[in-house]
This record gives sequence, C-alpha cells and structure tokens, in this order.
Amino acid sequence: MPSKSDLQALLKDRYGINKNVSQALSPEDCEQLLSLLRDRPAARGLVAAFIQKNNELSNNNRALGQRRSQAEKRLERLTQDCQRLEAAVAKQEERNQNLAHYKEELAQEESELQRKIEALNQQNQALASKVQTLTTRNDELIDANERLQKDNKALKNILDQIRLRLARDIDELLRYEDSELRKAMIRVLRWTLG
Repeated sequence: MPSKSDLQALLKDRYGINKNVSQALSPEDCEQLLSLLRDRPAARGLVAAFIQKNNELSNNNRALGQRRSQAEKRLERLTQDCQRLEAAVAKQEERNQNLAHYKEELAQEESELQRKIEALNQQNQALASKVQTLTTRNDELIDANERLQKDNKALKNILDQIRLRLARDIDELLRYEDSELRKAMIRVLRWTLG
C-alpha cells in the first residue's frame, strides 16, 4: 500500500488537488478519492471546478492580501503624515498663540506710548505757553529797562545840572567872609558831590 504522501502526490499530479487540501484526509480516504475520480468523470469535473474555483479564490486572496498589504502600508504612511500634520498644526497654533500674545503686548506698548506722547504734547503746549509768557515778560522787562535807563540818564543829567548849579552857588557863597557859613557850605558841597 502506498504512503499518504505518495497518494497526495498522485492527487496533485493527476487531478491538481493541493496537498494542503488532501492533508486532512486519511490514506484510505485518499485511495477512495483516487478511485472515485478515476471511475467517475462527473466527480473529476466537479473536482476540476472546485480546483478552478479554489485557484480563483486563491488568486483573489493573494490580490486581496497584496491590496491589504498596500492599504496597510498606505494607512501607515497616512497615519505618519497625519501625525506630522497634527504636530505641525499644533506647532502652528502655538506660534499663532505666541504671535497673538506678542501682538497684544505690542498693542499695549503702543497704547502706553500713545499716552506718553499725549502727555508730552500737553507738556510741550504748557512749556510753549510758558515760553510765550516769559518772552512777553522779557520783552516788557527789556522795554522797562530801556525806559529806566533813559530815566536814569535823564535823572543823572538833572543831578549833574543840580550839582553844577549847586557848586556854582556855593562857590559864590564861599567868596563871602563869614567863616562859619563857609565851613557849613564846604560840608554841604562835600556831601553833595559825594
């Protein structure tokens, strides 16, 4: 009696039945199947149809396996791309938040600078008003000083005329003989002439 392996080889060679299909059969079942297929053409046709269908299913399974493998690889790539994109989006959102915070700080600084500029403008206006007031007062003081200088000059001229007249009058009085009168006049003259 041939071995199970020999019987499986005969089923494969003669009828195309794979060993993985005939593996579940006992050696007796393999012999009966060989006998059945040899004697019955309808059984051979049925087995041939099963084999063809099995080959088609095998090809389909192989194609599906390849597509599944490709789909899994693509899914893995897409998952990695998605993770990279999510990380990039998170990073961009963080940048956007940082930029928004920086923009808010700049707006606050700008507002503060605007307030300082307004305060400086008010100070400048106040200083300009003070400068205008001081300029006006300075002009008034210059005018008053000029008038005082003219008045002083006029008073000095008057004083000089008085001194000169007094000196002449005293000189005339000194020509008189009275010594007491002369002494008093000399004192007045010295005091007047300074």
